[in-house]
Amino acid sequence: MKITDLYIDKEVLDYPATNVICDRLNTSFQVVNNAEDVYGIFANVKTPVEKGKKTLFLTKNKGKFIRQCPGTDYYTCCNYMILHFGIFCTMDCSYCILQSYFHPPLLQFFVNHKDLEKSLDHLFLQKKLTRIGTGEYTDSLIWEEIYPFAEMLVSKFSRQSHAILELKTKTVNIENLLSLRHNRKTVVSWSLNTERVVKSEERQTASIKARLTAAVKCQEMGYPLAFHFDPLIIYPGCEEDYKKIIKQLFANILPENIVWISLGSFRFMPALKSIIEQRFDQSKIVYGEFIKGIDGKMRYFKPLRINFYRQIVSYIREIAPNVTVYFCMEDDEVWLKTLGFTPSEYGGLPMMLDKSASRHCDVF
Repeated sequence: MKITDLYIDKEVLDYPATNVICDRLNTSFQVVNNAEDVYGIFANVKTPVEKGKKTLFLTKNKGKFIRQCPGTDYYTCCNYMILHFGIFCTMDCSYCILQSYFHPPLLQFFVNHKDLEKSLDHLFLQKKLTRIGTGEYTDSLIWEEIYPFAEMLVSKFSRQSHAILELKTKTVNIENLLSLRHNRKTVVSWSLNTERVVKSEERQTASIKARLTAAVKCQEMGYPLAFHFDPLIIYPGCEEDYKKIIKQLFANILPENIVWISLGSFRFMPALKSIIEQRFDQSKIVYGEFIKGIDGKMRYFKPLRINFYRQIVSYIREIAPNVTVYFCMEDDEVWLKTLGFTPSEYGGLPMMLDKSASRHCDVF
């Protein structure tokens, strides 16, 4: 993290996490009365995304720490739960929706961890199998450089029996995890893409080789793993590039250690197009054969998606026929024409993933 501006909400000035972060950053900070004081700084900034990636605001989460994933009724959702502990990201992916989702786009870390732990304790008391992740509004592991948040979560989840934590990342910030007793309650997962996409569209992320090396270390420490090919991006020669990455994946990771692999094609709200054109003037990803989906997002023309998915699934099935593969936000037609079944035949996608989690993680 290269933080140039640090702001602290006066309400959290003496919180333990605030003190730890200030010590680690060892930089000057400004105390503010509320979030509006920080947001106002961005009012006349020409490049708010760039500034936001170097500006950190320590504050409280005054809403819910545990939320339902914001899926849509139009596409199959996995009923994932989100642990909302922070906002935005220091990495810089062209396709990232966070560039246009937050106004202003600003790194925020919620330090009222006692409230967070109370929310988790309430969840654990329900004794219900729950899949919960921290990678929806930020990367799960970028914060480890300034605060051992994932370390705290892994330890807490290890002491209960029904909930599964997923840490999703494009980093290699796993050192805090390797010595922990996780009791197979935490799934460590990586987003993967082709070397070309990583180089051109995923600035300041770890290389694919580095991500897989980190995954191997977690595998050696007994962590269940997951991988996400999302967004899959169509370009000339992409099929062979994705085949290469899939071979690399299984050359390093045993299929029996993978809880699930998700697939999702590149999709974006129309407002994101101009941001990508402005910030990534060499990127061509928004100029494919897109059509507006029923959720308002631009998506590859469905026949293109289906043919592409078939190729990707065939590469995975050739090596790992029993690994759970699922689609993120696709309809029954895509499932049927690509995988040969719809989730409803197996009780729905949430049940499919719950069963896979039960096989790979020590939950009941």
